[in-house]
Amino acid sequence: MACGGTFDIDARRREADDAEKLMAAPGFWDIPAEAQKTVATLKRARATLGDFEKRAGAIANLTELMDLAETENDQEMLSEVSRELEALEKQVDDLETRSLLSGEQDRLGAIVSIHPGAGGTESQDWAEMLMRMYQRWAERHAYKVTLLDHQAGDEAGIKDAVLEIEGEFAYGYLRSENGVHRLVRISPYDANQRRHTSFSSVQVTPAVDDTITVDINPGDLRVDTFRASGAGGQHVNKTESAVRITHIPSNLVVQSQAERSQHRNREMAMRILMSRLYVHYQEIERQKTLAAREPKKDIDFGSQIRSYVLQPYTMANDHRTELKIPDVHRVLDGDLDPFIDAFLKQRKRTS
Repeated sequence: MACGGTFDIDARRREADDAEKLMAAPGFWDIPAEAQKTVATLKRARATLGDFEKRAGAIANLTELMDLAETENDQEMLSEVSRELEALEKQVDDLETRSLLSGEQDRLGAIVSIHPGAGGTESQDWAEMLMRMYQRWAERHAYKVTLLDHQAGDEAGIKDAVLEIEGEFAYGYLRSENGVHRLVRISPYDANQRRHTSFSSVQVTPAVDDTITVDINPGDLRVDTFRASGAGGQHVNKTESAVRITHIPSNLVVQSQAERSQHRNREMAMRILMSRLYVHYQEIERQKTLAAREPKKDIDFGSQIRSYVLQPYTMANDHRTELKIPDVHRVLDGDLDPFIDAFLKQRKRTS
């Protein structure tokens, strides 16, 4: 089995060498913000190199064991080594995918906002299915998930949800999920058992950390409090614990009502606002080319990035890469990696 694949190990070595040279130069810390970026780059490159070398060494050792087992015709050892090689091959594949994440924000955590399209309960239920899909994906990768905002639907599903997914490269992976997602199924809410098409939009922005500064003038903010809507218990609904923040210059509006505490909701709303403002400023600076998030699309026919069909057949179809996976239930249970990998490889080919 090859241990290189599409993984450009030399590029990571050059990245580490360049960062080390910059850090050794006089006056490196004169501009703290730039210095922190270089330190983060070096840390990322060293971590990737360490992972690669660890896996390469393990594969070399297992290959030697397999040769020995074949020489001695030890079937039990052959089976065990084969299983371990398959597991390592999956780890190398994951490392190859990670090597495609070279953007300045790719290493950050992600803020995932989910909004149902037109269609009432159908779309709201679909939005909740998407929320669960991203929660399950995060669990598969041992990422921490925090619910920053949640508005329950009138009958089922959600009117809005915002998740923070904490973990290295979460944004780099999930930025491929930006766009409109389409569901086709026999509606569980239709007494006539008719097939329905539902849409929900997903917006992924980077979770700003301490290496990134977003200047916010307190005078530019309007903060409103209100009673949380939907399910949540008597306490949530009887106190003005929900918080809405408007950034007046950009007209960006965020809110949080996931917690009982007004203080906590304000803190969460500010995290969402910082993430979206960072992207907003990036778009202005780059004149909407190479922006930190994909262009916003209408939540309607013809604008979807992926379709999930449950009836009359099962299929998850990504319309950008043309990758099709028949086991749509596996995808909805969080197995998004094949779509993410295909998207990143396509982006590299066309960049």
